Amino acid sequence: MIDVRDLTKVFATPHGDWLKAVDRVSFTVAPGEVFGLLGPNGAGKTTTLRMLLGLIRPTSGSATVAGFAAERDPAEVKRRVGLVSANTGVYPWLTARETLAYFADLYAVPPALARQRIAEFADAFGLGDFLDRRCGVLSTGQKQRLNLARALIHAPTALLLDEPTLGLDILGRRIVEEFLELVQARQLAVVLCTHHLEEAERLCHRFGLLNRGRIVRQGALEQLRAETGLHSLHAMFLDLVGARRQLPVTSLKSAAPPAPLT
Repeated sequence: MIDVRDLTKVFATPHGDWLKAVDRVSFTVAPGEVFGLLGPNGAGKTTTLRMLLGLIRPTSGSATVAGFAAERDPAEVKRRVGLVSANTGVYPWLTARETLAYFADLYAVPPALARQRIAEFADAFGLGDFLDRRCGVLSTGQKQRLNLARALIHAPTALLLDEPTLGLDILGRRIVEEFLELVQARQLAVVLCTHHLEEAERLCHRFGLLNRGRIVRQGALEQLRAETGLHSLHAMFLDLVGARRQLPVTSLKSAAPPAPLT
């Protein structure tokens, strides 16, 4: 469903240099699979998602969704992809219901079908209590529930989730987990970017560990454990960025005593 091959993006810097933000990244995601694209800030995750959506052109390589190339057919790719991001905004003067209807109309969903889906998602994501409230008064968690529903309103075949639980409490995170269970049952292909590594271990089938624009490890959790000798994604993440070195500790006994106050 999602096929990324040797995807590369090079940016020109203001100083006349070149920055390779993404370097020959390759992965596939099958229907019903959740692929965790993990890495530190600046590793190239968001740039990869933008190329996959057709928002920016790759320097080389390809990204396809359901057989449509993001570079050649960006409109067709967008019709088949739902995006959920921590930074996704909502129109403050529209109600939650009007927001869903608006996005359904953008994707040419027939009005009767849109109403049916809005009622379905109101149940699935607990929107009923605020479906007719203006978005400007909704909490962070309520807005993210609305964004989850919005991402499915056009019945996409693939989902890109960029830090979907950022800023959410434990109940909000549980809603996202239930959302992923729903989309897996519908056989959507999912790419998940998150810094919540314990969540990623529970939710993802396979992982790509990204650092400095390159995928340095890829596979299921048991495969990564066998390759790295490390048990958790947390330990692998720290090892990836070279942060597992033990910090020097100065003994309090050997430290010079503070000068007496005068």
